Amino acid sequence: MVECGNEREARYRALVEGIVEEWAAGKPPNPRAADPNAKPSGYWRLTGWLTNYLLRHDEFPRGVHPMPEGRDSEGRLEPSFPVDFDRLLGERPFPASR
Repeated sequence: MVECGNEREARYRALVEGIVEEWAAGKPPNPRAADPNAKPSGYWRLTGWLTNYLLRHDEFPRGVHPMPEGRDSEGRLEPSFPVDFDRLLGERPFPASR
């Protein structure tokens, strides 16, 4: 059975959520966020970038990739930051299509 685009995107979003939560573990919440459950700075940029990467390539990224600069909820610039996907993902197998 071939996945349609929405099923594929939903599957990748669930996968990305788990990976980004691993990346965020132990990082302090964004100090500018008023919400006590705020995510670390860069959380949403990494989530979007990784989702787009998987949708484009159907494989995990390898090596170090810079996340783009971003803006916080008040429009302040947040700098780019590197993510080492070899370290983050380890030997995790890419899930097979359904």
